[in-house]
Amino acid sequence: MATVAEWVEGARLRTLPAALAPVVVGSAVALHLGQADWLRAALAGVVALALQVGVNYANDYSDGVRGTDAERVGPMRLVGSGAATPKAVKLAAFASFGIAAVAGLVLVVLTGQWWLLAVGVACILAGWYYTGGRRPYGYAGLGEFFVFVFFGLVATVGTTYVQTLSVPAPAVWGGVATGALASAILVANNLRDRAGDAESGKRTLAVRLGDRGTRWFYVALVGLGALGIVLLAAGTTWWAALGLLGLIVLVGPVARVLQGARGPELIRVLKVTGIAEVLAAVGVLVGTVIG
Repeated sequence: MATVAEWVEGARLRTLPAALAPVVVGSAVALHLGQADWLRAALAGVVALALQVGVNYANDYSDGVRGTDAERVGPMRLVGSGAATPKAVKLAAFASFGIAAVAGLVLVVLTGQWWLLAVGVACILAGWYYTGGRRPYGYAGLGEFFVFVFFGLVATVGTTYVQTLSVPAPAVWGGVATGALASAILVANNLRDRAGDAESGKRTLAVRLGDRGTRWFYVALVGLGALGIVLLAAGTTWWAALGLLGLIVLVGPVARVLQGARGPELIRVLKVTGIAEVLAAVGVLVGTVIG
């Protein structure tokens, strides 16, 4: 039986701040429009956090039962290590998705936008089928695309929408920024696991692009994240460009990736990329307040 500490590690709490970044950016846009609603923002935060934990447990379960977690460089996995049964981890994933669904339902009631239920269902299905089901899209090289859409565009624009009932262009650009940086986190993760994934038949985008292509893809995503912040600032206040300061911490990781960092070195890159996304989001919010 897994200990509490192992369950906490399995939830991968280090990924949670990055999950909140789209909520922060989306709320910053709502604040600029003078329509910020902090209760709805908080509920959007609960949805984002619960979905992220659910995805983490779902990936742990699906990869574990497939045997693709047998040899890992990264954090311990509950199923792969034998610390918890597949059934227990699957239940934890569904419980997390349930919490997200409840918070989302409250948002739907508050906004009166019942069509958002379909968006919520799509988010949960995307979370589960990343590595779950017979044909997981994460194994087909589509993981980054779905992360960009759901943990970038949908999360950011959705946060703005539930507060303003509108979809302003700056929210879309904010979604591009957070989506690109969230995808960069996944790219760093998959670059680290590329060799093992290839052997186990997990055809991630890193496996498909190859080592060199994946490294330049990571750099391109960081650049796209910066561009998104600039375009958001152009549509709100140039003070929001303070978010670019958060990306300064990526100078080192970008250099290490291009220089051929591998294995444990990429764990540091992954971690700093997540920190950069959070710092960029906070910078956008602070800049918006100043502006």
